[in-house]
Amino acid sequence: MAIILNIETSGSVCSVALTKDGVLETQFEDREGMNHSVKLAPFVEQCLAELERKEEKLDAVAVSIGPGSYTGLRIGLSLAKGLAFSLGVPLIGVNTLKILAVKAMFRNMNWQGDEILVPMIDARRMEVYTAAYDFALNALIDPQAMIVERDSFDSLRGKKVFFLGDGASKTKDVIDLPGAEWIDGVVPLAKDMLALSEKAFREGDFLDIAYSTPAYLKDYQTTVAKNPLLSLGKGH
Repeated sequence: MAIILNIETSGSVCSVALTKDGVLETQFEDREGMNHSVKLAPFVEQCLAELERKEEKLDAVAVSIGPGSYTGLRIGLSLAKGLAFSLGVPLIGVNTLKILAVKAMFRNMNWQGDEILVPMIDARRMEVYTAAYDFALNALIDPQAMIVERDSFDSLRGKKVFFLGDGASKTKDVIDLPGAEWIDGVVPLAKDMLALSEKAFREGDFLDIAYSTPAYLKDYQTTVAKNPLLSLGKGH
């Protein structure tokens, strides 16, 4: 077991959680929008101050590595890298889709254990970042950026399928999958990383602090505004 600082910045909520021996010690959350660049460092500082007060030391830093917001992921990973390097502790990367799946598993829903969880992170329009996991976190559908269509999840027909995450609600009227259910209100938070970061620490599954990058799943795209001056004089 270990003392781990968990950082989650993949979506609109910025959160940090300090865990010790598999138990949540303290947590901080900001739900006021994309304020990660302002809120994250003070949250981390408060956690470190708590450790210093107890005369304890951090064993690892864990960070959600995506998919999710490009900006949020960069902010979280950059701070996590700097902290892990400066303290000389390992860096753990936790897949955001798995964070959502594990959070759903711990909900009191009388699970039987044969259900399939399909976390979805909104990627605008009808596109989502998604995957499909069984309760052992085996991927039945690998993590990917997907434009959701009627038959996108036909491979899961005949199974008990649950869709969740902030990208799931917009797919209700699109996906044709008899018996499928949608779970509302599942948002990734740092405290939800506990089981996954503890497992990674036990197994020595660490990131390369220098070369690790977020799991974007697709290239970042920017929209270049059209310069009206370039069209002046055309057609005259």
